[in-house]
Amino acid sequence: MSSALSVVDSPPARYAEQPHPASPYLELSVPTAVRRLRALAEALPGTAIHYAVKANPQPELLAALHAAGGRFDVASPAEVTAALAAGAAPEDLVYSNPVKRRADVAFAAAHGVRLFVVDSPEETVKVAAAAPDAAVLCRLVTSGAGSDWPLSRKYGCSTDEAIRILVAAAALGLEPAGVSFHVGSQQRDPEAWAAPVAAAARVFAALRAEGLQPWLLDLGGGFPARLAEEEGDDDCPPLAAYGAAIDRHLQHSFGADRPQTLVEPGRAVVAEAGVLHSRVLATLTRGGVRWVFLDAGVFTGLVETLDEAIRYPIRTSRDGGPIGPCVLAGPTCDSADVLYEQVMVRLPLDLAEGDWVHLDSAGAYTSCYSTVGFNGFPPLPTLLRD
Repeated sequence: MSSALSVVDSPPARYAEQPHPASPYLELSVPTAVRRLRALAEALPGTAIHYAVKANPQPELLAALHAAGGRFDVASPAEVTAALAAGAAPEDLVYSNPVKRRADVAFAAAHGVRLFVVDSPEETVKVAAAAPDAAVLCRLVTSGAGSDWPLSRKYGCSTDEAIRILVAAAALGLEPAGVSFHVGSQQRDPEAWAAPVAAAARVFAALRAEGLQPWLLDLGGGFPARLAEEEGDDDCPPLAAYGAAIDRHLQHSFGADRPQTLVEPGRAVVAEAGVLHSRVLATLTRGGVRWVFLDAGVFTGLVETLDEAIRYPIRTSRDGGPIGPCVLAGPTCDSADVLYEQVMVRLPLDLAEGDWVHLDSAGAYTSCYSTVGFNGFPPLPTLLRD
């Protein structure tokens, strides 16, 4: 990668090179993401690392992760196309969206993708019709306990349901490859994998009793990024602790019959590679409470602050002086565009209009998880730095 800085908008648009993009913008270090991918691979030896494209689909990022040995978790035709354009082979992809358009299944299958996730009889029938001879994983429900962003309501089925779905998949001509699950994003407890790994082992045993041969366990994502201003301040264990816990649970539940495994990290790979740079629009006092308004907000890259779920480490151009609590808000007219109010942030008391506010560990779900122009505010551009 060239040492020059380049600024690109969220796909498909692209900005011309400019050394100082207008605020707000995401600064992304692709080498940092590659180092994180390798750290996760070291923590989970023998496990295939399928980067979740939805976390940040920057083409240069995908190409670098592929070159470093990464595979991909995709959830749409656009993500299939992006992963293949980055150099991945179709067999490097797992289509993890449990509920999808029939045409999208057919698109992925036509491009060689063979592994799909389901969590219902209806989706299993759909995959059998649109992607004959495909392999399927059945997604188990989890509680999401211990995570900052639980994923426990929309997808997943019970152990007994998974057994019935995978037996039915075999009858439909599909390959019942195994089981998947997700323990919730920014999962702070390595022991969160214990219960779903044990549940997966029960599914595998039941399928083998039916004469089937499941072979793959998708351990999902959830691996955390560091969301603390100083090393050691965060309460997330290191990645090695997650790898050790998962290895222990696999050994306990599967013993010598351990299946092949894969993971679908997004935040753990790319979050720490990004810094979201924003400027102060105004500092106001409302009812005796200080409010700081930024030019970036919920609808322009910071949607994960909803319910104050993800709390980014924050630095400013005024750091070093006295600090005090404030509500942090975004620029749009929507009343939901408030980042932190229940637990206020402590920022410099002399913070003023035009000052910089930097949100660290913001490389995931910012440049891509936003509107295309709500209230006239454009999508968040990305500046690539090597």
